[in-house]
Amino acid sequence: MVGDTSDYGQARPEESGHRAVAQEDELRIEVWAASRENCLAEAVAAMVECFADVSGVRPTGVGRVRLAGASDDDLLAALLEEILYRLEEYGQVPVDVEADGTEDGLDVRLAVAALTDVRVTGRMPTAVGWEELRIHPGPYGWTCALTVDG
Repeated sequence: MVGDTSDYGQARPEESGHRAVAQEDELRIEVWAASRENCLAEAVAAMVECFADVSGVRPTGVGRVRLAGASDDDLLAALLEEILYRLEEYGQVPVDVEADGTEDGLDVRLAVAALTDVRVTGRMPTAVGWEELRIHPGPYGWTCALTVDG
């Protein structure tokens, strides 16, 4: 079954998903998807799901961000930093994310809602642990893993 520890990253190419495992003051998130871009978008959804229920929430704004990175890990780190920045500075929570690859990075569309418009279900993330952050292709698509401090 997709999501079990035994088959993490073994999803069929058309599937995507994520799971989170609580560890003391952290949350370890594992994500899988058919493409790099879908994996990055799924990572954002997974991080948001750890602290908020955005189901049924309509976005109140759309933002675009263009990210450049020397590696896929750098792109994942930059995207998550952007999400944390928007949450802290503007109180914006992504309710939908689309990512498209560019020659030098990533073009991301964020449909956002105000933090006050979502149901907060857990501790909001304060940082992402970069030392264990990774994203890479595999035989059945892409996988990524990250640790969120909260």
